[in-house]
Amino acid sequence: MRVLAYGTAPPLDAHHVQLFLLQLGVLLLLALCMGRLAVRCGLPAVVGELTTGILLGPSVFGAVAPELAERLLPAQADQAHLLDAVAQLAVVMFVGVAGAHMDLGMLRRRRGVIVKVSLGGLLIPMILGVAAGFLVPRALLGDSAERPVFALFLGVALSVSAIPVIAKTLSDMRLMHRNVGQLTLASAAVSDAVGWFLLSLVSTMAIGTLDAAEAALAVLSLAGFVVAMLFVGRPLVRWVMQRVNRAGDPGPAAAVAAIVILLGASAGQALELEAVFGAFVAGLLVASTVDRRLLAPLHSVTLAVFAPLFLATAGLRIDLTALADPAVLLAGIVVLLLATLGKFAGAYLGARAGRLSRWEGIAIGAGLNARGAVEIVVASVGLRLEILTTAAYTVVVLIAVATSVMAPPLLRWATGRIEQSADELLREAETAPAVLSAARPDEKEG
Repeated sequence: MRVLAYGTAPPLDAHHVQLFLLQLGVLLLLALCMGRLAVRCGLPAVVGELTTGILLGPSVFGAVAPELAERLLPAQADQAHLLDAVAQLAVVMFVGVAGAHMDLGMLRRRRGVIVKVSLGGLLIPMILGVAAGFLVPRALLGDSAERPVFALFLGVALSVSAIPVIAKTLSDMRLMHRNVGQLTLASAAVSDAVGWFLLSLVSTMAIGTLDAAEAALAVLSLAGFVVAMLFVGRPLVRWVMQRVNRAGDPGPAAAVAAIVILLGASAGQALELEAVFGAFVAGLLVASTVDRRLLAPLHSVTLAVFAPLFLATAGLRIDLTALADPAVLLAGIVVLLLATLGKFAGAYLGARAGRLSRWEGIAIGAGLNARGAVEIVVASVGLRLEILTTAAYTVVVLIAVATSVMAPPLLRWATGRIEQSADELLREAETAPAVLSAARPDEKEG
């Protein structure tokens, strides 16, 4: 088959372009309005922004005005892929920028705590999910799924967190400078790296091709990626940033940071570790080499445009009407309770084992409990591989939405009982002008 070069590929027709721009404008407008409404209700903007996609998707808009919904958001793959591409860019940039705001010194000092929280938050919900997978009705299993594979898949689904939603929640609540915020995000990155690795193994099991060689190759890919980023990527990024920083101009520094994040995301995707993990690691490289104040332009665009667009598009494929089936609803409630209990208990026990206070353990557990769009991605993989039925897919999506909504109030409640340290106050003063913590004027302190 003859492959056309990019320059000879036919351009998008005028209708596709016009509709795509309209979709972006409507999504961003409604995300802004819903975010402001959430703030006025005492919730972080992330709750309203995530709700935007649900309202515009088949759950509400598609059910109330199906013809109008089809005109605005047609089901054609080529049109949907335009939005998907923007959403992917948005989530990659936001996760990378969140990584660039990590305090690497504090993380090195508290690495023992991060490992304990990550393991607890990963293992306990996974065990509960596997157990539930052996007990749920057969009707929830996909046509080609065997019970052990389904159980392992459900365990992985219950163990993941959502770095993008966690980062946005922490930003909205002005918690990125707090120790609990940094520890939560770092723990989510570690557990998610393991989670994506396990998902790849379970997916391979589902199609019956997993062997020892493939499992070993997956482990080597993960280890090799981290080593390459540390020993090759870090010196290279430092060398480039040193030359960019001499001018003191935020424009080039922000552009270089964006390039590093995009290339890191591409490398992660190429190794089947997921683009968001690669973007987060790349953001950590940026954090170790550049003055955060020079990243202010990138931060502003990411917070104001990319993050709301990602959260809005994440909800477009969610169809909550399937929960009208009592059996599906009951199964969803039970699995939701197991997912929430497992993540809270695991993270709390890990935090306490790391000698954190009770309230810090509760705050970290609340933050890690947010599953967000990552859970939806996992559910989509299960549906595509016929591990899950449509009903089971809806149950997993219910977990994604419910945990993302319940995380902010619990975080606010717990962090309100934790006094800020001198290091946290200094970190807040350094990053305030730059902005991951620059919330809206009428938003209360988290």
